[in-house]
Amino acid sequence: MSETPLVSPDDLLAALAPRPGAVERVGVEVECGLLDPATGRNARYLGPSGVRAVLEEVLRSWGGRPEEDGGQLTGVRLPDGSSVTLEHGGQIEYSSTPGPGVGAAVQEVRSALERLAELSAGFGLALVPGGNLPFGGLADVDWVPMSRGAVMRQYFAELGPAGARAPQVMALSLSTQVTLDFLGPEDFTRKLRMQTAAAPVVSALLVNSPLHDGRPCGLLSHRAWGWLRTDPQRNGLLPPGLRADVSAGDLVDWALGIPLIHYRTGDGRYRRAPDGTFADLLRDGLHDGAPPTAAHWAGHLAQLWTDTRVRRTLEVRGADGPPQRHLAALPALWTGLSYHPESCAEAWELTRHHTAEEHRAARAELPARGLDTRLGDTPVRPLAAELLRLARAGLEARVAAGLEPRHVPSYLDPLEEIVATGRTFAQQCLDRWEGDLNADPARYVAAHRV
Repeated sequence: MSETPLVSPDDLLAALAPRPGAVERVGVEVECGLLDPATGRNARYLGPSGVRAVLEEVLRSWGGRPEEDGGQLTGVRLPDGSSVTLEHGGQIEYSSTPGPGVGAAVQEVRSALERLAELSAGFGLALVPGGNLPFGGLADVDWVPMSRGAVMRQYFAELGPAGARAPQVMALSLSTQVTLDFLGPEDFTRKLRMQTAAAPVVSALLVNSPLHDGRPCGLLSHRAWGWLRTDPQRNGLLPPGLRADVSAGDLVDWALGIPLIHYRTGDGRYRRAPDGTFADLLRDGLHDGAPPTAAHWAGHLAQLWTDTRVRRTLEVRGADGPPQRHLAALPALWTGLSYHPESCAEAWELTRHHTAEEHRAARAELPARGLDTRLGDTPVRPLAAELLRLARAGLEARVAAGLEPRHVPSYLDPLEEIVATGRTFAQQCLDRWEGDLNADPARYVAAHRV
């Protein structure tokens, strides 16, 4: 079916339909560095203590199926459906199976990361999540030999200033992402519009990448700063998502106007797509004139890195990853807001009145200002406080319905402390860096590793 040519609008819409029998589940993805405990530098791909060796041991010890790009090992699909994969700069990502609630998903992630940390320690490496790789710069990156990555770097380079920071995002950023379900067209509209409208508030609340190349960079989110020049048409704000009646058809129309970067060929490698938008490909075909297929369309949707990435699920991905002790906070926040109809509706009413221009202005401001960012004329901090109140109400309702363990609302405690004190994870990191960590990479790694 994935090789069937796309011939009608229904073919495009099918990739944005919920799975048959969909129920509300929660999946969590956590990106981590594999850091040298002394220097804080991320491991190289090859070598006896490289990230490839770690993946090979995951495959040997945990089982599963290898994932390759052009003959190079880039991931492992585990027997239970979860996965361990590599990002372009050697960051390692654990993706959970979809769980019945945020409590189950967090429990799975914590257990898997502890196992992965123990395995990595056998190679002399520390597993450290967060918002970015804080030690070493772009010149120090050992690019994972993925054909996909080489094509992407070429594409971004040709964009000029609009793609200038893409290599930093590809090689140095980390995040924690949450995948949620929608159950039909109306549910799609309710959840996506709220997630889009609330996204800059959540990103400002969770800034957590203040170090770059081993020193404070003058920003609270180096990661968010990088995304500002990583092909803005395909990341950040999802423009149709601010519409009160946003539909899957709106997403199709928007995505058709953006170029496909690459597609996979029969030999397992990735090739640069022809110039032009995806709509142009539907008219003109690929390099050989063949029409794009459902697989090409699915690949295109995966190359759109908006705050919520829409496919058969809603993948919320805009914010920096939290510190390892507080990984549960982000999935708890989005689950409480998205899976409680009353909280979802109130969060939309709270944030719906801001324009796309105000969203873009807030996005440009938040790397430096964090919780002091303004969304239009509205300070972000009270908006964040209200979103947290609604998320807690949503989680408490899920507890009362038997959908979550009793302790799950407490996952929001560290975010509520941020709003109460005004001290974001980034500012807490800087306080410790200049305090008890004594600007020492080894102390930083010891304090932040799993």
